[in-house]
Amino acid sequence: MSGEHHDPASGARDAASSPDSTVGAEAGELRGYDLARKVLEDARAQARAAGKSVGQGRASPPRRRSTTRRRWSGAGPDGRDPQSLGTLAASIARSRGWQSQIAQGAVFGAWSWIVGPDIAAHAEPTSLQDKVLHVRAESTAWATQLRLIQSQIIAKIAASVGDDVVTSVRVTGPQAPSWRKGPRHIAGRGPRDTYG
Repeated sequence: MSGEHHDPASGARDAASSPDSTVGAEAGELRGYDLARKVLEDARAQARAAGKSVGQGRASPPRRRSTTRRRWSGAGPDGRDPQSLGTLAASIARSRGWQSQIAQGAVFGAWSWIVGPDIAAHAEPTSLQDKVLHVRAESTAWATQLRLIQSQIIAKIAASVGDDVVTSVRVTGPQAPSWRKGPRHIAGRGPRDTYG
């Protein structure tokens, strides 16, 4: 093997001139790409003569053009344009019906920012049901003050969270201890002079 030199073109000529080759006499004069194309065409012709289906050299069927016209978005905003995370989250919340829970979380989470640190230090929201915000104040004086500025609180909530989230505010003061304990108790006014 060390002294022999192998010529690829002579191998192709030998294959073309071999007696069991199906390539015609004129193929012996072809070389390289033209020879390969001729051999392939002859093999396809034999396969068609044998009744086999032969493709046109493609591995997959040709792609058909879409009958719908491609729409270009143009200069205006489009649904295919990049969206902000807030816009996408809002559309998901709308489609799944989570808006009321998100509104409640926004009111509770931003309470000190909405009403300010002074009011937030003395009152906190407890629940939001049917657009009524329930707020518990730490004293009766703070409860009275919050009732007086109720419309301002609703306006601040609407400005920060959105309209129609809270339509009214119900403020309650601190809970006085109950003297009614157990199944047997004495009906009556109870100790009124201590808590007022």
